[in-house]
Amino acid sequence: MKNIIRFLIAFISITAISCTDEVMDREAVSTNAAPTLKTPSTSFDLVLDKNKPNDLATTFVWDYATYNGTSTIVTYSIEFAAAGTKFANPTVVATSTSKFKNFTVNELNSAALSAGFAPFLKNSVDVRVLSTVGTTGSLSQPSNSYTIKLTPYPAWPNWGIIGSATPTGWDSDTNLDYDLATKKYSVTMLLIAGGEFKFRLDDGWADNFGDNGNNLTLDAGGANIPVAVTGTYKIVIDFAEKTYTITKL
Repeated sequence: MKNIIRFLIAFISITAISCTDEVMDREAVSTNAAPTLKTPSTSFDLVLDKNKPNDLATTFVWDYATYNGTSTIVTYSIEFAAAGTKFANPTVVATSTSKFKNFTVNELNSAALSAGFAPFLKNSVDVRVLSTVGTTGSLSQPSNSYTIKLTPYPAWPNWGIIGSATPTGWDSDTNLDYDLATKKYSVTMLLIAGGEFKFRLDDGWADNFGDNGNNLTLDAGGANIPVAVTGTYKIVIDFAEKTYTITKL
């Protein structure tokens, strides 16, 4: 029995020494060369079409990053940031372990909105790829960057305000801003006394709201909402609850 115990102790000791030597011989991972972003480049300028959500919008392509030491999985994060901010507050819009990432129209639109870029406007977006290793995302290496142009569409219903009280009259809508947190729409704008306004969907009259009782309750196809005093107003609309507020600033 004593011999068996001595054998086990010797075996464990040899195994421990072997494992220690293996760890000591293993070269630590360190950075070598950052990835190089190839496309899209500064010539990229796209108005995203909500009627073609599944079409290919673009493909991000880059050269692999390299690291010294033991082989490990490299993850690539595609980052968006407002142009000129030097990626002070970037948004990761996709990740990959390959050296490319396809974006459909819908995916690229969602990426732009998630990064805080406004719909209907041509936004200047700085893009780059960041490589990291391991599960903790260490040893980051940023690629070169390009500034692309993106005009996203809203991923929520497109409500607007229209009427003789608004600066554009009954000729065209002013789009309402949407708050993802509150699920409400709003607009701050000049309204003209003696004029009226309504809310409508997608620049058409198939779905529109007015206020039959002028009591801050929305009515489908309801009466025009009058404005008594010229001034700058903030209007907040909750289409789910069919209510709105209007505050003169």
